[in-house]
Amino acid sequence: MTRISRRALITGGAAAAAASFMGQAAAQTAGRPITLVVPAAAGGTTDIAARLLAEPLGKILGTSVVVDNRGGGNGNIAGQLVARAPADGTTLLVQYSGYQCISPLLQPVTGFDPGKDLKPIGNLIDAPQLMVVRSNFPANNFAEFIQYAKANPGKINYASSGNGSLQHVTTELLKDLTKTFLVHIPYRGTGQALTDLLGGAVDFTITTPPPLLPHIRSGKLKALMVTGRTRLAVLPDIPTATERDVPLVASSWFAVYGPNGIPNDTLGRISAAVKQVVESDHFRKRAEEQGAKAVFLGSAELARLASSERDMWNRIVKLSGIKAD
Repeated sequence: MTRISRRALITGGAAAAAASFMGQAAAQTAGRPITLVVPAAAGGTTDIAARLLAEPLGKILGTSVVVDNRGGGNGNIAGQLVARAPADGTTLLVQYSGYQCISPLLQPVTGFDPGKDLKPIGNLIDAPQLMVVRSNFPANNFAEFIQYAKANPGKINYASSGNGSLQHVTTELLKDLTKTFLVHIPYRGTGQALTDLLGGAVDFTITTPPPLLPHIRSGKLKALMVTGRTRLAVLPDIPTATERDVPLVASSWFAVYGPNGIPNDTLGRISAAVKQVVESDHFRKRAEEQGAKAVFLGSAELARLASSERDMWNRIVKLSGIKAD
């Protein structure tokens, strides 16, 4: 056999293997529905991320994919459900970084640690946080808000998706940086928090943009500040905290996890399918429309990111004296 023919054979074999990889994934999961468990009520960014993923993932894997909202327990209810599920790839978690990295620091659960009991599969989106106030709040920009808060200590309350969530910790850090006294009201997910914010029961929240944008556009909420390093393309007039001399930078990420015992071949097949979805033009465009960015990270990269952020937030929690209510 000539060198050229060997090369052609090797190249052809590699191409055939690559082409069949996703076919194997579809064949091995066909007829076995997949459940994407969401650790929050419908309406928040985690829920939106899961629903953006569900349909195209099902098409790639040749099966149905359903979203199951299991809010509460600061993400621990959903996390434990997935950790204890059969490790066959049919029960997965669409996880929020605050629940993965911060909840264990503030509200540890005996016998469950998401960093040890959940297996990273792939990252979906990254999103900075956005500060919004109810439409009739007596401040129209971030500077006016801080001025009002300092003049009215303890009279402003804020909603979060739960004790120890990234929303909670970020706002507590804002309090520390601006020397303001703001009252925390925890909810079981962003959806419920947003309902009360729109109804005027709470004054403001800091959360990821996707569930907020429709209400900002309709005038039901006022956007004051972004916690990212740069402004949002969808809200170019809203400044970052650092532009207003408050060194607050905090972003969220949303990723797929499975039970820790999931076999490597199953993990690889699902991760490859998630990657295909996230890197599609449709998913990228939908994420950008929501003020987020489609970013795929594989299992090892995601594990390193989560470990690094957990260490970072642990330092901030200790330095700021933040405690769960």
